[in-house]
Amino acid sequence: METTDTTSPIRIGTRGSRLALWQAHHVADTLRANGMEVEIITITTKGDLVLDRSLDKIGAKGVFTEELEESLRNGAIDIAVHSAKDVQSTIPDDLELLAFMEREKVHDVVISFDPLFKLGEGQQVIGTSSTRRRSLLKRFYPNLITSECRGNLQTRIQKLKDGQYDAILLAYAGVARMQYDHMIAQHLPLDHFVPAAGQGSVAIECAKSLPLERKLNLKLALDHKPTHLCLLAERAYLRTMEGGCSIPSFALATIDGDNLTLRAGIISLDGEDLIVEEMTAPSDQAEAMGEQLAQTVLSKGGDRILKSIREERV
Repeated sequence: METTDTTSPIRIGTRGSRLALWQAHHVADTLRANGMEVEIITITTKGDLVLDRSLDKIGAKGVFTEELEESLRNGAIDIAVHSAKDVQSTIPDDLELLAFMEREKVHDVVISFDPLFKLGEGQQVIGTSSTRRRSLLKRFYPNLITSECRGNLQTRIQKLKDGQYDAILLAYAGVARMQYDHMIAQHLPLDHFVPAAGQGSVAIECAKSLPLERKLNLKLALDHKPTHLCLLAERAYLRTMEGGCSIPSFALATIDGDNLTLRAGIISLDGEDLIVEEMTAPSDQAEAMGEQLAQTVLSKGGDRILKSIREERV
């Protein structure tokens, strides 16, 4: 259903977790600062409801976005706000990613009630819901025990408090936005723990049928061009690898002047097989670079890792 009214409030669709609402209110505040009226609409997704299984077991494609996208289609909302790392690599033809907001620091952190906690010191149980983090932990800290840790940030921290884990691994961005910085025991290095594609940024999705004037106003207010260019490269890599958030691939683009550098790869589930490649190209070739780097990773054994992962999950 196409909306022709460009003067009505911008209806922002979001998940209901505290972090998702923080992101939605951040978008709302930015739009208000640009003279727009807004309304926030909370929508429950499959990923919010199914908490007793890991993401790779419930079919992670669109698990946090599908219901929001349906609301875009039927005109219930104008834009959907996502954590960029949760957006599937290929979105439906009738929708588009309109903007990527300025990125927070991208690295992973260790959260613990012990401020002196360090990974690898003794027998430790580490909670994470990410296949990438789980696989990297197995490679760099093979003596650790990894344990599934689903739920919103507050739920995970409560599980940590209840003693289910010695520590949990999370993205710095979410921890900082929820003001849990004081619980960070360790900042993980980007050379070993390369983040998931899109980590640290907020993505804005809309229906292609949204009126052009409204799209242009939203993009002007919300889009951060350097972040957008970096995410074009990362998402092109992810799309070419045909890997969603349940595949232990990773990609991080950085921008320097007119050039982008993309560092990306994939790791086997057991952590034994790791492929990392890097490429630099002009920023206007961001997507082509992402696709090319993915083909390089696939040709150097990434295809074999993906095949093994898919066979293991059948």
